[in-house]
Amino acid sequence: MTGRQIYEAAITFSSPPRIAMALPEPYPNDTTGAGWSGPADTALQPRGGELRRWRDSWGVVRASLTDYDIGEVVEPAIRDWSDLDSYVPPDMSRKEDYQRAAAHFAADADHFRIGYIPGFGFSVSRKLRRLDNYLCDLIIERPNVDRLHEIVRGALLSAIDRLAEAGADAIGFCEDWGTQEGLMISPEMWREIFKGEFRALAGRAHDRGLYVWMHSCGKMTEIIPDLIECGVNVLQFDQPRLHGIDKLAEFAGRVAFQCPVDIQTTLQTRDPAIIRAGAKELVEKLGSRGGGFVAGYYGGNRAIGITPEIQDHACKAFVEFGTYR
Repeated sequence: MTGRQIYEAAITFSSPPRIAMALPEPYPNDTTGAGWSGPADTALQPRGGELRRWRDSWGVVRASLTDYDIGEVVEPAIRDWSDLDSYVPPDMSRKEDYQRAAAHFAADADHFRIGYIPGFGFSVSRKLRRLDNYLCDLIIERPNVDRLHEIVRGALLSAIDRLAEAGADAIGFCEDWGTQEGLMISPEMWREIFKGEFRALAGRAHDRGLYVWMHSCGKMTEIIPDLIECGVNVLQFDQPRLHGIDKLAEFAGRVAFQCPVDIQTTLQTRDPAIIRAGAKELVEKLGSRGGGFVAGYYGGNRAIGITPEIQDHACKAFVEFGTYR
């Protein structure tokens, strides 16, 4: 089987010969990705202790204190709700902005091809308003939030359509919904405001023959059943232990998980035996029921204070334990 076939079998519980893997060389990697190639970021003069500052294609100004992270929003594109009437999102419907993705996918048909979009409604909208403002908006500016979501949704629906035409097998996006203790907003508010957004966007993806791959940080365990209901096929968690491995195993057969060994607990031990046992547990509990698990790799070793050699113990264990017998 090709990597693409193995990945698809893993996330549909169709009994692949091994777990799917998204690991660096020299280990197996069954997936590849590409996305929208819109306007480039505009570099701006850093301020204070910033190392970098830039304006992105959505009009959001971001800054970073390092040379490797994605920065934080320092100036929202919509500073006041009066800006909304004149706000124009990037045009994500232009077919020419997906030519590179189409070429990449056509040249790499043996890998599962994920077409990345910049988020769903929450991830994009919170940056346009800046998170502190946006969380207040959810309570006191609901009509304006709904208008903003409609604008963002329109852009993202266009991106989904274009990526399907470009040859993607799935759409992929990031929405960090949790803190270390729980969902960032109440489950009731999530269902009232955001569940419909997920249904609309994930539904368009499925209508176009695409799977739905979602990354989320934090403990947002309470809405996993809702995400499954909305059509999410793969949940990418870097902290699976935050949810509880046994808890995630309860969703076997309904959604697949792509995870590295937990980046904030297990990898931080730097103990090869503990890391190896952590990888084994993920394979056995999340990937031993005809599929359901993709071995992941956290690409920011520097950001979490470890070396690649530490994570290499996990890669070796995933390969060792990941063949179904």
